[in-house]
Amino acid sequence: MPKKEKIRTLFDDIAPDYDKLNHILSLDIDKSWRRKAIREIVEKDTPIKILDVASGTGDFAIGTARKAADGSHITGIDLSEGMLKIGREKVAKEGLSGMISMQVGDCEALPFPDGTFDRVTAAFGVRNFEHLETGLSEMLRVLKPGGKLVILELSVPSNPLLLALYKLYFLHILPAIGGKVSGNKGAYRYLPASVLHFPKPEAFMKMMSGCGYSEVRHKAFTFGICRMYTGIRP
Repeated sequence: MPKKEKIRTLFDDIAPDYDKLNHILSLDIDKSWRRKAIREIVEKDTPIKILDVASGTGDFAIGTARKAADGSHITGIDLSEGMLKIGREKVAKEGLSGMISMQVGDCEALPFPDGTFDRVTAAFGVRNFEHLETGLSEMLRVLKPGGKLVILELSVPSNPLLLALYKLYFLHILPAIGGKVSGNKGAYRYLPASVLHFPKPEAFMKMMSGCGYSEVRHKAFTFGICRMYTGIRP
């Protein structure tokens, strides 16, 4: 089965428990990472069009909508209808259906014209791309000139002691808890493995530059467990 279909099936399967487990297993630290990234995205008094790639259950889109200027619009796109179904329910509950729309789509073949969006965002999703450079190039294509890409992604700490503790938690404790609660042990073995196999910051920034982004930067959060990457479409 191609990776995309595996990812779609995996996330459809764990969607009902995803939010609960995500916040428990991250000790809710993920909320602070999103808040920091949102400051890079919104413009206080200027309405903007935002594409949230790998939008999942919509936490990042909802958080961004709460801070964005009136008249802004966020389009969420994801492979998994199961995740989006929950996302749409959350959006409606927050009264944000007029500001956020969510649709199934392939993040490596975005169904939007060139130069559509002021911002493209992705929180904890690009490591699931089958072809990472293709996805980055597509996100660049749909950005307006001068538009910004903001990516949040899990990473590994560089400190050897922290790295050892991180691997113990990520490779043993997290899969045990996630598998027991969700009933899908394979999913919670895949998720930490995908973090460990994601390119290191320097390599990923070089990849972004190679795809055409300028002013590529990155910030580490919480000892490097999470990293934020930004780049501009020239």
